[in-house]
Amino acid sequence: MIDPASLESIEAPAMHIPDGFVSGPVAGVGFVLAGVAIGFAVWRTNRTIGERFVPFMGVMAAFIFAAQMMNFPVAGGTSGHMVGGALAAILLGPWAAMIAMTAVVGVQALVFQDGGLAALGANVFNMSVVACLVGYVVYTAFIRFSHIAPWVRYVAAFAAAWFAVELAAIACSIELALSDTSPLTVALPAMVGVHAAIGVGEGLITVAAVAFVTATRPDLLVAQVPVMED
Repeated sequence: MIDPASLESIEAPAMHIPDGFVSGPVAGVGFVLAGVAIGFAVWRTNRTIGERFVPFMGVMAAFIFAAQMMNFPVAGGTSGHMVGGALAAILLGPWAAMIAMTAVVGVQALVFQDGGLAALGANVFNMSVVACLVGYVVYTAFIRFSHIAPWVRYVAAFAAAWFAVELAAIACSIELALSDTSPLTVALPAMVGVHAAIGVGEGLITVAAVAFVTATRPDLLVAQVPVMED
């Protein structure tokens, strides 16, 4: 079992799990779940978007990749960075967002060694699947009340980002516990606590991005792909 204190030395572990922190079976299940989810996302995206939408996916992936390179301080001398799953889901819809986020996570692991190769399936599942789905579901739940006031959109964006980060952290905690890396009673409070603060930063960045898009290209919000059902 890895010393739980070592979790604190890993920057944003819920987003980039290194090699050695997940067992073989957990890593294998991560690859299977991520593969099924991304495969379904590709199928749905091919059905629901046109070729003109693909460059926007690339732009979003590039923006999130660059944004993740910038860290901001959180409590206890640790630091975190933007995940971007919620923002991608808000602008692209969940399925296209999963594809964009998978490209980001894959490049980070393969080129920059940010996250282990053996843990790539778990990282994709946490960061691309969980974050995008949770972000989209929370955003659409709140945005239904946007007729009340314009600021509801920003509340929706903040909530989507915060919950996306927290659920990804919970998923990571479960993976670490199942791998006997750290007991769930230790990993869960530590991960949820740290990422509650990271989620605030994520929420503020997401709100700023949504506000910018609303002011400059509101059609990107109005015409986003509604893809949770046929």
